[in-house]
Amino acid sequence: MNQTAVRTRPEGSQRPLNEVYDTALLDLDGVVYAGGEAIDHAVEALGTVRDDGMRLAYVTNNALRTPQAVAEHLTRLGVPAEPADVITSAQAVARLIAEQMPSGARVLVIGGEGLRVALRERGLTPVESADDDPAAVVQGYGGPDLPWSRLMEAGYAVGRGVPWFASNTDLTIPSGRGIAPGNGAAVEVVRIVTGRSPQVAGKPLPPMHRETVLRTGARRPLVVGDRLDTDIEGAYAGEVDSLLVLTGVTDAAQLLAAGPEHRPTYVDRDLRGLLAAQPEVEPAGGTDGAGGGAADGFRCGGWRARVHDGALLLEGDGGEPLDGLRALCAAAWTAAGDGVSSADPGKALARLGW
Repeated sequence: MNQTAVRTRPEGSQRPLNEVYDTALLDLDGVVYAGGEAIDHAVEALGTVRDDGMRLAYVTNNALRTPQAVAEHLTRLGVPAEPADVITSAQAVARLIAEQMPSGARVLVIGGEGLRVALRERGLTPVESADDDPAAVVQGYGGPDLPWSRLMEAGYAVGRGVPWFASNTDLTIPSGRGIAPGNGAAVEVVRIVTGRSPQVAGKPLPPMHRETVLRTGARRPLVVGDRLDTDIEGAYAGEVDSLLVLTGVTDAAQLLAAGPEHRPTYVDRDLRGLLAAQPEVEPAGGTDGAGGGAADGFRCGGWRARVHDGALLLEGDGGEPLDGLRALCAAAWTAAGDGVSSADPGKALARLGW
């Protein structure tokens, strides 16, 4: 994907996506599972694309669990996976630290076992106290029972000037009970106390993309995610294509308001989209002469979408709602250009049932 060309509509594909791309770089929470349980259709779809020859790699900003633990969880859900199939932000941040610190350097760990295993893999030594003379501090999601005393240790060390790293800065994470504070919320606590900022490795930043490509050897990867600000933005930064699935935190209204770095290549309801061709979104009529936008809107399937008087309008025969959403994306993104759409999508989305 060329970042200099602003995406104004989802792309189409005449062939199923698993035939176009060699590797699916899949987010986990909100894509494969939610609250620890498999999302509808995920197990069957992943099994089929794997059997058809597509490599599956599971890419997560969650630094708490080890690749072994993640692979075991996936296998229990019915998605056979090996530890080598899992790439975590803990691995990405461990590589980032190892590139800047000597072998054997002590690293104060604020997080879980996933961070400790990744650090040891890179020849670094995890320690538990700011008084252990750490050469660096690394902070990652430590689970719901992370004690406040761990944030105090981070604050002491970072306040003394020790280099500070974070696996990721996701402010929220999905859970079985709703949206919960993520590692980014804990990072903000230390930032407020110390006035400093960490080096960050996880999605959407380049260290995570580099770690993923190094470990998978993907030549034509497709990023698959549910979050615009991590998965899709990470694909944009890495200049690779992306598929947004609507099974996680991003809803239709947020998708329509997406800025250029948050616009996915493809949009589908769930992971069955990997097995499907993607419909074309086409201008419905002539151009208006302003930035190449379509005066008569855009068509996809049986739907036509356009922006008029500050609102998104949708006309059609009541066909596949997802085609209507794709047409709305084209209308909203084209009108917004390299900005964020302010067109009111309320009535159009209500007609689609979103």
